[in-house]
Amino acid sequence: MPSVLALFAHPDDIEFVAAGTMLLLQERGWDLHYMNLCTGNGGSVQMDGPTTSSTRLAEAQAAASILGASFYPPIVNDLELTYSVPLLRKVAAVVREAKPSIVLTHSPADYMEDHQNAQRLACTAAFAHPIQNFVTDPPRESFLHDVTVYHAMPHGLCDPLRKSIRAGAYVNTTRVHARKREALAAHVSQKHWLDVTQGMDSYLVSMDDASRRVGALSNRFEFAEGWRRHLHLGFSANEVDPLKDALGDDCLINDAYEAWLKE
Repeated sequence: MPSVLALFAHPDDIEFVAAGTMLLLQERGWDLHYMNLCTGNGGSVQMDGPTTSSTRLAEAQAAASILGASFYPPIVNDLELTYSVPLLRKVAAVVREAKPSIVLTHSPADYMEDHQNAQRLACTAAFAHPIQNFVTDPPRESFLHDVTVYHAMPHGLCDPLRKSIRAGAYVNTTRVHARKREALAAHVSQKHWLDVTQGMDSYLVSMDDASRRVGALSNRFEFAEGWRRHLHLGFSANEVDPLKDALGDDCLINDAYEAWLKE
């Protein structure tokens, strides 16, 4: 069965921007794989770091269970996610274990470095999937089938310099939104943290609003997730779009974005 691997920075990032797409792929027989690279230890003003890490690990495992996804543990603390060879070897091992045809990850330009470094590691780890002489940690055998990387919409739908970002494809998550919401709700510790630090009055409502905003950009769907497809060179033999192929009418290609790419 084909598989999809979500590689994101923190516990709850997947639920905010990618879980709906994963659930739609699952409906079509895809195997789900789920990894937060960071422990989430920074995400509390009520608990110390180790307590926060253990709490958020349990919450992420619960969320992955709700989604029906295979869970991979984090590899580093918050704000310590650097683009480095030791971490790349660990991420590449997960890619080779999951053997995905699709890798979902953060936007190349997002509001914080953990997100940006997570997607850099995800891209290089995916690129290394057939390179047998690149040694992973732990060692895993390379594989040869095509891998396509998709980047999620950035937080706030803009880059760090406030430039608005539009998706290359909009995925209709309306019918799986309730389950996506249920998975996000498993991250119980984050409601207070985000209320205090980022003014996100209600954790779940903020996700609802973000999904509705992306849906509005599609001009078709009530709730949606947006994606930009990475260049295929080095990842697959030919230019392919497995997300569109798998989801059909639930994946709307943004023709204006495609035309802009060719300007």
